[in-house]
Order: sequence, then C-alpha cells, then structure tokens
Amino acid sequence: MNVLEVSSLEKRYKEKLAVKDISFQLKGGACTALLGPNGAGKTTTLNMLAGLIKPTAGKIMAPDSPDDIREMIGYLPQYPAFFEWMTGKEFLIFSGEISGMKKENAERRTEELIALVGLEEGKNRKVGQYSGGMKQRLGIAQALIHKPKLIILDEPVSALDPFGRREVLDLLKTLKKETTILFSTHILNDAEQICEDVLFLHEGVLIEQGAIQEVKARHHKLRLTLHFNEDSHKYTPILKGKEWIHNMVSDGKRLSFEVADLDRDRARIFSLITEYEWGVTKFESSEVSLEEVFMEVIKK
Repeated sequence: MNVLEVSSLEKRYKEKLAVKDISFQLKGGACTALLGPNGAGKTTTLNMLAGLIKPTAGKIMAPDSPDDIREMIGYLPQYPAFFEWMTGKEFLIFSGEISGMKKENAERRTEELIALVGLEEGKNRKVGQYSGGMKQRLGIAQALIHKPKLIILDEPVSALDPFGRREVLDLLKTLKKETTILFSTHILNDAEQICEDVLFLHEGVLIEQGAIQEVKARHHKLRLTLHFNEDSHKYTPILKGKEWIHNMVSDGKRLSFEVADLDRDRARIFSLITEYEWGVTKFESSEVSLEEVFMEVIKK
C-alpha cells in the first residue's frame, strides 16, 4: 500500500518554476532515494512533502492518514539545529514532548531510539560534544520519536566524513525495518546500496522513477573493461572496426566499451587477446551503474 501519493506537484518562486508537475508514489515499508545534482529541486520537493512550504499547484495525499499529513511524517533537514547545551537524551525527550507525547512515553521512546541509533555511550553527553555522525544519528532519532509512518531525510550524509557517512548509511539499512524512508542525495552510489526505489530529479523535472532494477533494465547496457600493461590507445584501431563494440573509452592503460551480448562478445575478446597476444593484465565485465543511467537520462 502507498504511504504517500503525489500528483502534479509544482512550486514557483516569482518567475522561477523550481519544481515542475511531478507525480509519484511512496510504497509502504520501502526506502526511496530522491536523486539529482545540487539545485535540482530536491530540498524544495521534500519541504513541500513535509508541510514546511506550500505547493503552488498539485496534491499530496496519504491514503491511510488524516488530512494533516504532518502527523505521519518525521523530518530531518539538511542542516539540523540542536540545543547543544542539552544532552542527547534530554533533547529526544524534549522533541517527544513538543510532538504531543506524555513525558513518560517520551522517556520510554527515547531509550528505544537511543539503542536503535547506537547512542548509548553518548546519551548523557552534551550535544555540542557530539561528532557530525552522532548528530545525524540523533537527528534521525528525533525524526522517529513519534513513530511516523514516513521519515524524510534531506541529504543526511552529505556533510559527513567517510566514517560518519558509513555509520548513517548502515543505520538507514536498519531503519527500513521500522518505517518508510525517503531521502535525498546527489551521491547515487548511496542510493544503490540501500534503496529499493529511486526518483531522478533534474532542473525540477522528474525524469525517471521506479524500482532500481527496473530503471536499470530500461537502460540496460553491458560494459567490458580491459586493463593493459601499456597505453591502451595502441589497441583502439583494431577494436574500432568491430561493429559489436560501442562507446569505447580509452583511459591510460584501461580500455572499456559497451556490448550487446556478454557471453558472445566476451568470447570474441578472448579470441582477439589470444590472436594478437595482447598484454592484458585484467579483464572485467559489469552492468551499467545507477550513475551511468542518470547521466544517460539527463542527456536525453
């Protein structure tokens, strides 16, 4: 069942149309990534869904929730603000109380969330002493305090170092068991690791959407990569004459190209390696990545 349904959503700022007639659904229990470069309209879209700004046009509906959908949403902005003189535990209890929870319920839920996000050792420390990764985990716990059906996270890992980023991504994998997740990012590899569904946003337009595997299948491409013990440009004249080789790229000692039939064309390459006694040190085959799909769709 869909947790949220968005129809013909738009947002205009004076003469600029920041989000242009987008429609999509969020499936319950799934993790969906809103992908796009900086300035694509991701934050504007999330702010409309969270009820922080009013759409110029379109509808946002929750089939199984009251008219005010803000009650079913937990939200973490890209740059969350904390009362840094509070401890992590105090901040979560406070967040629960201002969301309408009784103090004893907020305290109980706080202990659950502290364990869930891995802040047991830091729960009695001042938030001002937290690392970036700890603050993001605290922010996610705050978004979950009232047991929302959907949590919305705006670029939750963009400002973190590699260790903090890994912490938060691992946490999101765990949270998929708890609630529906929508998060924005410009790092497509993050989405490929933890999400089932993707939304591609470019210049305010939704240019592709669906399950990751279905999106990749619609833009299905196979790529072979050869690593040589010398400059790969030496081998491009031979391969350029093959009609089954497409979009060849030579980069130093590495040469890659697209093929239509992996088994057949891999065998053809092995024959060429043997025939010409090429100094190949490594041979790789791979499917198109989500980032490559995104770049291809943008070009269209």
